[in-house]
Amino acid sequence: MIKRIIFFITALVTIQAFSQRSSSSPYSIFGVGEEFGTRTVEQISMGSIGAAYSSNQYLNFINPASLSELRYATYVFGILNNGLRIKDADTNQSSTSTSLSYFSFGFPLNDKMGVVFGMQPTSAVGYSLVNTIEDTDGNIVDRTQFTGDGAVNRVYGGLGVKLFKGFSVGFEADFLFGNITNDVVNGRLDVALGTKNTEIANIRGASIKVGAQYKTQIKEDLNLHVGGSIKLSNTLRATGDEYLYSFTRGTFGSEIPRDTISATSLRGKLERPLETIVGIGLGKQNKWYAGVNYKVQDALLPTGYLDNSAQSFRYGNSSRISFGGFYLPKVNSISSYWERVTYRAGFRYEKTGLLVNGVPTGTTFTAIDDFGISFGLGLPLGNRISNVNVGFEYGKRGTQDNGLLQENYLNLRLSLSLNDIWFKKRKID
Repeated sequence: MIKRIIFFITALVTIQAFSQRSSSSPYSIFGVGEEFGTRTVEQISMGSIGAAYSSNQYLNFINPASLSELRYATYVFGILNNGLRIKDADTNQSSTSTSLSYFSFGFPLNDKMGVVFGMQPTSAVGYSLVNTIEDTDGNIVDRTQFTGDGAVNRVYGGLGVKLFKGFSVGFEADFLFGNITNDVVNGRLDVALGTKNTEIANIRGASIKVGAQYKTQIKEDLNLHVGGSIKLSNTLRATGDEYLYSFTRGTFGSEIPRDTISATSLRGKLERPLETIVGIGLGKQNKWYAGVNYKVQDALLPTGYLDNSAQSFRYGNSSRISFGGFYLPKVNSISSYWERVTYRAGFRYEKTGLLVNGVPTGTTFTAIDDFGISFGLGLPLGNRISNVNVGFEYGKRGTQDNGLLQENYLNLRLSLSLNDIWFKKRKID
C-alpha cells in the first residue's frame, strides 16, 4: 500500500515538474530546440543501447517489443542535472540546470504481454545570446539579445506481445505538445525606445513506433539478442503569433510596451522521416550483457515558421552508433550488498543532423556532432527488485571551427524504479 501511495504522489509531482523543463544549449535556438532521445537512465549509462535487450523488471524506451518480458508492475521516473561549459575562440561560460527527464508506468497483462504509459520531453528551448556593436572608443552603441524558452513533451502508450518462444513484437503511439517562445530585443545608444520581436508558437504532432526482438540460447548460459524498432515518418505542426512592438524601460529595468508595429500569424511544419534503430548483443541472464546499436534517419524537413533561420542552419542525415553493457556480480548475494549492484558502462558517437553556418557572411555549414562516454550503478532497494539508478555521462557537442561554439557537458542522472506484484493473487499453501 505504501508503494502505491508513493506512486500516485510522485506522479502528481512529476506532471507539475514538466512545466519547468529547460535547456541551456545555444543550439536549442534552431527548430523545436535541443532534441532528447527516448532512453532511460539505465540505457544512457550503457551508451544508449537497448534495441535488442529486454528485462523482466526494467522498462525499455527504445523498443516496445521488450514489454512482453515485463513481470512486475514498474513505475520509473528520472532526473537530470546538466553541467554545461560553452567555449568559442575567445571566451567560455558555464551553467547548470536540473530537470525531470521522464516518468512511466508499465505492467504485465499476462506472461506474454505487457503495457506502458508515460510522459517525457522530446525537445527543449533555453538559450540567451547577445550581439553588440561598439564605436571606435569601445562604447556599445547597439545591443541585440536573443532569448528562447519552452519545450515539447510527449504522452505515450505501448504494448509488447510474445508471439512465440524468443520472439516478440511491440507497438507504441504518442501525442506531442508544447509551447515555444523566441524573443529578439534591440536597443540603441541615445534612442529612448527599444524594439522587441516575440514569437509564441504551439507545437502539436503524433508518431507511431513498431519493434521486434528475438532471443535464443546459442550455448549453455549464453544468449544471443537481436532487435530493432522503426518510428514511422511524422509531422510536427506549429501555429502561433508574432508581435513586433516598441517599449521603454521602467525603474527596475522592466519593459513598458508602447506601440505595436506589426502582428502576424505563424504557421510551420517539421517533417520527420522514418527513424530506424537496430541492435545485437550477447549476455547471460542476470549476470552480464554487451551490445551495439545503430540508429539512422534522413534529414528533417522544416517549412514556414520552423524554417525561419534557413540562412544560418539546415538539416542533414543523422546517425548514432552505441556500445555498452552491464555486469551483475551475484544477483542473490546474501553476504555482500555490492555484489547485488549492477555496473553499467558505454559510449556513443552521434551525427545530430544539425548543420550550422557560424559566419554571417559565409556559406559553410558545419555538422554539429556529439560524443559521450557513460557509466552507472543500479543500487537495489530492500526488496531487491526495486532500484535506484545513478548514471554519469561526459561528452562534447559542436566545435569552435567556423565561428561556432563547443559544448562540454557532464550529466548526472538519477532514476527510481519501483517494482511490485500488483495484479497477481497471492497464494497461501
